[in-house]
Amino acid sequence: MDRPVNPGAAVDRIVALFEGMTPEHVRALDAYYTIDAWFKDPFNEVRGLPAVQRIYAHMFEALDAPRFTVTARIQQGSEVFLAWDFRFGFRNFRRGQEQLVRGGSHLTLAPDGRIASHRDYWDAAEEVYEKLPVLGNLMRWLKRRAAS
Repeated sequence: MDRPVNPGAAVDRIVALFEGMTPEHVRALDAYYTIDAWFKDPFNEVRGLPAVQRIYAHMFEALDAPRFTVTARIQQGSEVFLAWDFRFGFRNFRRGQEQLVRGGSHLTLAPDGRIASHRDYWDAAEEVYEKLPVLGNLMRWLKRRAAS
């Protein structure tokens, strides 16, 4: 992928990947991320395709039926923002209960349309920690204290 591509077409491809991602896609992420891609979310900050692949592989190992639905997109040249819903199940508790995280991703595209940087924005405290036993009680208490 050496030649410049239409950024709109590249975003369509990326959205299709996120919405249809399976464990098999993890091995083929070099078609979507540059070799030195940077990735950051509330739990990780990594550089390089192998590290990005490990994050996605871990997602499929740790969660039941993880899937993204892109709900909005904003694009200006090589800068892209995707709003999304992430649905999954926990494997260790609340089995069978679907979880929902709402967030967004800021992507910067390389000239060939692959992702050069990917930063996810979502509230880990509200979306994950509050749903965990013990820690959830503490997080809800802290939230109430901060609001009073």
